Amino acid sequence: TSHLIYTPNNSSYATLIQIENQRPAATFPEKPLLIFTPFYEHQIRLAIHCSKKLGVEIRLRSGGHDYEGLSSASEVTFMVVDLRNLRAVKIASNEKTAWVQAGATLGQLYHTLAQKSRTLAFTAGVCPTVGVGGHISGGGYGMMSRKHSLAADNIVDARVMNSDGQILNRRSMGEDLFWAIRGGGGTSFGIVLAFKVNLVTVPETLTVFNVTRTSEQNATQLVHRWQYIADKVDENLLLRLFLRSVTSPVTGNRTVIASFTTLYLGGVQDLLPLMKQQFPELGLVEKDCTEMSWIESVLFFAGLQNKPLDVLLETAPPSRQYFKGKSDYVQEPIPLDGLQGIWRFMHEEDEMGSRLELSPYGGVLNSFSESETPFPHRSGNIFIIEYGVYWHSSKGNNEEQGDQKHIKWMRRLYSYMATYVSKNPRAAYINYRDLDLGMNNNSAGNTTTCYEQARVWGMKYFKNNFQRLVRVKTKVDPTNFFRNEQSIPPYAAISVYSS
Repeated sequence: TSHLIYTPNNSSYATLIQIENQRPAATFPEKPLLIFTPFYEHQIRLAIHCSKKLGVEIRLRSGGHDYEGLSSASEVTFMVVDLRNLRAVKIASNEKTAWVQAGATLGQLYHTLAQKSRTLAFTAGVCPTVGVGGHISGGGYGMMSRKHSLAADNIVDARVMNSDGQILNRRSMGEDLFWAIRGGGGTSFGIVLAFKVNLVTVPETLTVFNVTRTSEQNATQLVHRWQYIADKVDENLLLRLFLRSVTSPVTGNRTVIASFTTLYLGGVQDLLPLMKQQFPELGLVEKDCTEMSWIESVLFFAGLQNKPLDVLLETAPPSRQYFKGKSDYVQEPIPLDGLQGIWRFMHEEDEMGSRLELSPYGGVLNSFSESETPFPHRSGNIFIIEYGVYWHSSKGNNEEQGDQKHIKWMRRLYSYMATYVSKNPRAAYINYRDLDLGMNNNSAGNTTTCYEQARVWGMKYFKNNFQRLVRVKTKVDPTNFFRNEQSIPPYAAISVYSS
């Protein structure tokens, strides 16, 4: 449609506001006053003007996957600038780069790459409906990250609109702002319109496997052993681990299922001896493995194998359920009794209701210093844990209690884990956003966020890079025009609305 502005009276408003997670809508009172879907970059200036005139905050959305749904609900009146129509992908195969507009999804980017070449790829996440803008500006981990690092580490230029409506590129924005949007999150500093990224070259044939083991099949020992090798194996190999709790068909009791979900940048004949040498305990055999092209592996890890490639062009985020996520970095292997304790927690939740995802670090990720980009989680980390709990809300009077039960469970697990994870600060990943870590005081009319308040969550996401992010923010957006529940504050904001 040629429509630009949707209000709650439009029939499409409800579909436009759909995001992955329904919980924030139940938590925060305010829904967007309007949703603005520009077709051209220059139209965004209207939104900035409108926002200043009305005193209504702007929230940005590229794919709608924010774990806390910051573009769907808030404590304050706000409007959404939804970039879904700014989704051009322009590939320069000869120089192995691409310009990608912020509203494109990872699936659209991958699909466009596959049309061009069998060996040009981009290193980023596995969920095809995630928007490029948010994903790349926060880091962007994926199945090739041990070999080709994060999406953010491959940004070479960008287009950003500042609060005056000027469009800046790397040269005109300067290296400070360019540094900040490569892992500091895009929404605190301006509106990222597009990124220019370096593409990577992959072999024509890659190998994948997904080997699952239950507690009865030694899963606990395997997970324990995995921690000692996950960050040290060959960098062409990424062994990701998914943990779920189910009822065992054998014993009738709850059991943990560990899925070793793996990408190897090479053929199966090279992978097998490598696995035998580095992780013999798993007992990998040839029939567990499948050779395929990179784009087929994209479908495989997204759970879309055997679907036509065009499935990558679909943009609606997956499910409309309730979800709470958190994250932790692990720097020393968790002992066996620590793992057993995690399993006990997982057995408390509904079957398949919780999921832990353990993603290995090491490899090329270690070659960056902590301050090279705002993303500080470099050497010394074995893996990151993403905790997720999913539920369908029970309608009716006990809806609140039902939701609280799952959130409390998650917080209890998180406090149990404190012993086993990074400390001072207990680190977290901005792309797995978690408002439990702290929030800006965003009550209406309050444009000043206390630096000390933001430092609490800021240090967890960014460690010592937080101070530099605040300095960049103070320079490029001193009035704190671009803000949300977890945006970087300037040192002392002066109200933009009182002029």
